[in-house]
Amino acid sequence: MPSSDHPSPGPRYCVIGAGAAGLAAMRALVDAGLDFDCFEATDRLGGHWHTDYDCLHLITPRDGSGFRGDPMPDHWAHFPRRSQMVEYLEAHADRFDLRSRVTFGTKVERLAPIGPNGADGWDVTTSTGLTRRYAGVLVANGHNSVPSIPSVPGTFSGKTIHSGAYRNPGDIDGKRVLVVGSGNSGCDIASELAQAGYDIVLSVRHGHVFQPKTFFGKPRASLPIMKLPPRLLDPVLRLLIRMSVGSPETYGLPKPVAKSLNDQRPVVNSLVLHWIQHGRVVPAPGLRRFDGNVVEFADGTRHEVDTIVWATGFQAALPFLSDDLIRRQEGIPLRVAGSILPAGGPSRLYFVGLCAPRGPQLPVYSDQAELIVRMLAVQERLDRSLADLFSETDAPEWRIDVVRFRWQKEMDATRRRLDSLAGTARARARARDATSPMPATAGRG
Repeated sequence: MPSSDHPSPGPRYCVIGAGAAGLAAMRALVDAGLDFDCFEATDRLGGHWHTDYDCLHLITPRDGSGFRGDPMPDHWAHFPRRSQMVEYLEAHADRFDLRSRVTFGTKVERLAPIGPNGADGWDVTTSTGLTRRYAGVLVANGHNSVPSIPSVPGTFSGKTIHSGAYRNPGDIDGKRVLVVGSGNSGCDIASELAQAGYDIVLSVRHGHVFQPKTFFGKPRASLPIMKLPPRLLDPVLRLLIRMSVGSPETYGLPKPVAKSLNDQRPVVNSLVLHWIQHGRVVPAPGLRRFDGNVVEFADGTRHEVDTIVWATGFQAALPFLSDDLIRRQEGIPLRVAGSILPAGGPSRLYFVGLCAPRGPQLPVYSDQAELIVRMLAVQERLDRSLADLFSETDAPEWRIDVVRFRWQKEMDATRRRLDSLAGTARARARARDATSPMPATAGRG
């Protein structure tokens, strides 16, 4: 039997990662009085916020961007910076006494299901060589750690760096920079480098709408229009964006791939448009090939550059899980039940943060963790896997970027389904108790 340093009469769970999602998972387990171990590969709390680029700020406003029940300080600016996020996450851990629950410098190496498809729990092996058995595993290892870099024909002779490793302009060689990718990170980095006097080529493979963070000087999340139903909110936002910054085509950018904001990736950055108008950022299409320090683009244009910054996202890596345990689409695990359960996958495995519903992320982690605690209680009473049950009814989700109101609708449906399952489990328990023979009692002489 695997050894355990913490024998407990009740079920014990494992949390992988002490980033923002892991903190939410731990807090929910503590609040529910459940026993657990948390393993963090690094020596700190907070995950990628410690190592993101220096100019990073939230694209969602301070109010509403914190964990449930723990708002960010109201004297902070509307859009907190990276260092403030680190401060907030560490303070949150201390306020709820989570730091002492983490085993730092310990990487989870392998998860092995016990029983049919994990029905009886998991054996968790860590970098210490120790294996422990758990009733379930909450996976909160994040999806911003393994860079995704596309393959391009030819050879580039200059410096290359992924946005996950970029910190500030000191990481750049030369003055001519190609930023590949026009998502939020790519636009942030291109804007910072343009401000610092670099000449930027921004590769935009697919068109999208560039959205301002504020309207009328206020964070848009605080505007009354945000309470409109989704079918009305979308055209109103598109009108405000067009009135504020115009169309992407005005800046020499490609036409958005879709009309609705819900059908394209959100890019909340209008500063890059400023630098396009000032000639510091030059839009270009997708890459065709490299030739030394020359980059050829899909339209045949060529630019000489000294450094390439790949703002091309990350892989959803689960290195501790065998590939045959998880179904994937385009390399991303398929999930159901608000992106918490692996679609048609193993039992007693739960994801926290393996999706990014548009808007503030920390409340998403809080909501998922709270729902997982309810799932744990229901699963202990069922003779079937929750993952199997939800896979019979839910359409599996493979994307990381998901529309908020659609995700919220799925979370609400999941709560109702859990209520029903819990009620059924209680009824079965009462029926078993009613049919069980009464224990024999000794008479008194």
